[in-house]
Amino acid sequence: MGINWGDEGKGRIVDYLAADADVVVRFQGGNNAGHTVVNECGKFRLHLLPSGVFHPHVVNVLGTGMAINLEALCQEIDDLAGQGLKVENLRISDRAVILFPHHSLIDVLEEERLGARHHGSTKRGIAPVYGDRYLRKGVQVGELLHPAYLRRRIADVVEWENLLLTRVYGRPAIDPDEVFAWAERFGGRLAGWIGDTGRVIDEAAQAGRRILFEGQLGALRDVHYGIYPYVTSSSCLASFARVGGGLFEGPIDTIVGVMKAYSTVIGEGPFVTELDDARGAAIRERGGEYGAATGRPRRVGWFDAVGSRYGTRVQGATEIALTKLDVLSGEPRLKVCVAYRVGAESLADFPLNPVLERALPVYEELPGWDSDISGARRFGDLPAAARRYVLRLEELVGRPIRFVSVGPERESMIVRG
Repeated sequence: MGINWGDEGKGRIVDYLAADADVVVRFQGGNNAGHTVVNECGKFRLHLLPSGVFHPHVVNVLGTGMAINLEALCQEIDDLAGQGLKVENLRISDRAVILFPHHSLIDVLEEERLGARHHGSTKRGIAPVYGDRYLRKGVQVGELLHPAYLRRRIADVVEWENLLLTRVYGRPAIDPDEVFAWAERFGGRLAGWIGDTGRVIDEAAQAGRRILFEGQLGALRDVHYGIYPYVTSSSCLASFARVGGGLFEGPIDTIVGVMKAYSTVIGEGPFVTELDDARGAAIRERGGEYGAATGRPRRVGWFDAVGSRYGTRVQGATEIALTKLDVLSGEPRLKVCVAYRVGAESLADFPLNPVLERALPVYEELPGWDSDISGARRFGDLPAAARRYVLRLEELVGRPIRFVSVGPERESMIVRG
């Protein structure tokens, strides 16, 4: 699970953990964000597919809490095939909702209407499709298996969407027959994988198999506990994994929170430690900080312990995976934000946006290191300054840092016992 704003490097952690899993589950979100994975198969960017697709023995589940763009999913499967990887062990929840092209169109139109007040949406249709879900105007993936019923449902839904398009945005109406044809075209390719994924997960749990839930984005983008309204439209918290994934038998026993050794943000919203200078640009380039889904440059800042401690708490993380420590090599001094200053007040807790937007960082400085650490495989292999930095972050967030990533490859990992 992401501890911060997303983009923490969860893809490489899930890829590492998936080798020991039997089932890997995506349980929320859509193709609005991506996970970059580098392994012996190559370099991949996943947007909808779980990271377990690189392991032939793993069953990969797209859960009920997801919003699935059928065309994007088919394209992702084709892209992997073009890289020599065939997707086979896939299950798609019949209760997930379909993200249609008109959802993306409405997303674009609303961001244009907001102008300078825009939310920084990826314009992939996420807010409109989740809005439809809670307005009871969504279309479930399982309805693809019932064409006559699907046609009636699409006609009803498109009637509503056309009111919005024509009367609010002044755009032409869409044709329900074209929407149905799109659903049939791409849904037909996926039909054999659609079913009751909750049953798949429950049976795996009862059999004692290892189930790995893969979160999208991070705690500070959660629709309930994030920097609202600069959030996504689904829950990014581990608490939602049971509902969005469909686990009703057995507990979740380990929650790995993923955080970067420095902070990054894509999109709008307050970012207290942002480095809008040459140093921030240098870290961005060294870390390849560009969105996997959109290619947008990420905003870069020093590590924010206030936000990370909050994210760790709301995720209920039992342990931490720290990524991209190697990117900080060569920085002579490192800063860590240990509190926020708002006027004369010092805050140790993460506040709401009206306060957050006025907050200034209170920094603690730590020594950096010059050596290349990408070859380190034991904690003791790291320079003393790097070890001290990791231990200080561990102290600040209040959870053990079990995994330390020192490179994008699967094997570039230090596991602390």
